[in-house]
Amino acid sequence: MTRESSVSSLIFGGAAQSPRAALPVLPPLALYIHIPWCVRKCPYCDFNSHTASPVLPEEEYVDALLADLDQDLHAVYGRELSSIFFGGGTPSLFSAQAFGRLLKGVEQRIAFASDIEITLEANPGTFEQEKFIAYRALGINRLSIGIQSFQQEKLNALGRIHNGDEAVRAAGMARQAGFDNFNLDLMHGLPDQSLEDALSDLRQAIALKPTHLSWYQLTLEPNTVFWNQPPTLPEDDTLWDIQEAGQALLAEHGYAQYEVSAYAQPGRPARHNLNYWSFGDFIGIGAGAHGKLSHPDGRIIRTWKTRLPKDYLNPKKRFQAGEKALSNEEMPFEFLMNALRLTAGVEARLYPERTGMTLESLAESRREAEQSGLLQVEPSRLAATERGQLFLNDLLQKFLT
Repeated sequence: MTRESSVSSLIFGGAAQSPRAALPVLPPLALYIHIPWCVRKCPYCDFNSHTASPVLPEEEYVDALLADLDQDLHAVYGRELSSIFFGGGTPSLFSAQAFGRLLKGVEQRIAFASDIEITLEANPGTFEQEKFIAYRALGINRLSIGIQSFQQEKLNALGRIHNGDEAVRAAGMARQAGFDNFNLDLMHGLPDQSLEDALSDLRQAIALKPTHLSWYQLTLEPNTVFWNQPPTLPEDDTLWDIQEAGQALLAEHGYAQYEVSAYAQPGRPARHNLNYWSFGDFIGIGAGAHGKLSHPDGRIIRTWKTRLPKDYLNPKKRFQAGEKALSNEEMPFEFLMNALRLTAGVEARLYPERTGMTLESLAESRREAEQSGLLQVEPSRLAATERGQLFLNDLLQKFLT
C-alpha cells in the first residue's frame, strides 16, 4: 500500500481537538456509479433521479464519469476495487455498449479484485433478455431488481411502470441471463395495505428464489409527491404485525436478517452494502453521487458531486460540488450510524482501525448505552441489542457530542 512520506503520524482536526492517529491500514475500497435517469419519477422517491428523454446522452455521460473518476484517483492509494454498484435512477436504461466502455475505462484506472462484486439496479419494466445477457457477459454479476409489490393496485399507488406479471418474469429472465445472484427490492407499509397483502407480496418474492431480499417499510420523505400529498398508510399496529410476521416468514425460508432491512441466503449478503455499513471507503461518481475516502494521515473526507445531469455534463462546471472532513467529535456517530444497522454489529477493533480514534474515547457513551439496554455488553463487539435495533435513533443519540 502506498503511503505519503510527508505526512505526520498524527492529524489534528483543529486547535481544540485531541489528536487522531494515522490509519494503520486503509479500509476496503468500493465504487458507486450513479445513473440519474428514470422512465418516470415515482411519488415516494427522494433519490437524485430525473425523467429520461427519448435519447439518453450515453456517450457524453460515460466520458464524464471517467473524467470524474480521474479526479478521485489520488485517494486510491494502490487499493483494488472490491465492489462496484450501478445505482439510480434506472441504470438498466443504458445499453450494454455503454457499460462495456465504462467498465473497461474503470479497470484501466483501478485494479479489480479477482472476486469483485458488480451490481446493477434494474426495474422490471426495463428488462430485455438480450440486453441482460450482454450485461452478464461484461462481468456484471449481481442484479438488484426494483419490484416493490406484485399487486397492481399497490403498483399503481406507487407510480411504478411495471405490472405484477412483469415483476415475476424479470426474476426468471435474470436467472436465464446467467445471474445466479440477485436481489429483489420489496416494500411494505404501502397505502391501504393489510397484513395479508404484505405477506402475499413476500411469499411471491420468496417463491422466485432470490439470493437476497431488501424488505423495507415505505416512509414519506421530504421533497417527494407523497410528502406533499400523503397517502393513507396502515396503522402502527398493522405495521408492527407486518414486520413480525414477515421476519418470521423470511427466517422460515432461510433468509437471515443481517441488517435493518436486508435478508440473505447463506453466503449471499450484499458485499457492496456491507462495505458501507462497516465504514469502508467508496468513490462516488455521477450526478449527485456521494463518496467517503480515508487517507493514510487519518483524514476522512465525505464528498458529493453536482446533482443536475445538465450541470454534471457541462464542461465548464466542476464535478465535485463539495467535501467535508469528519471531525473527532463527529466520528462516533458517523461510524456507528452505519455499523449498528448490522444485526451482529461489528468487531470493536474496527473502530480504531477505520477512524484513528481509540475505543476508550467511546467508553462513557458506550457504558450509558449498555445501561439503557440498547447496546450489547460485549467488549469485543459493538452491536445493538434487540431493543436497540428497534430504537436505533435513541441508541445513536448516546454517541452525539
